[in-house]
Amino acid sequence: QVQLVESGGGLVQAGGSLRLSCAASGMSVSINTITWYRQAPGKQRESVAVITSGGSRNYADSVKGRFAISRDNAKNTVYLQMNSLKPEDTAVYYCNAPNYVLGGYWGQGTQVTVSS
Repeated sequence: QVQLVESGGGLVQAGGSLRLSCAASGMSVSINTITWYRQAPGKQRESVAVITSGGSRNYADSVKGRFAISRDNAKNTVYLQMNSLKPEDTAVYYCNAPNYVLGGYWGQGTQVTVSS
């Protein structure tokens, strides 16, 4: 049974920073592609950052240069460092892996709210 627990969200002012954590159990982040997603009210869920098992990374254009995804294999945790936050970054943030997305699994997410 896989479990992905997101944490680290909160309320920050525009220009501030947050570091989100995705703690995995029942699967290894070291051998899976892990994606951070976000969903704002009334909008579709979107991918914002991806890290592969090989360590390659990709970002949505909207967050490139501001967000950084990383992984601590020993802790089986993936992080999302978010800097220079903007109000449009406000959303619930989720982490997931492809096969679990296809299977309909989502954790509770963590709320990020950026005030202007």
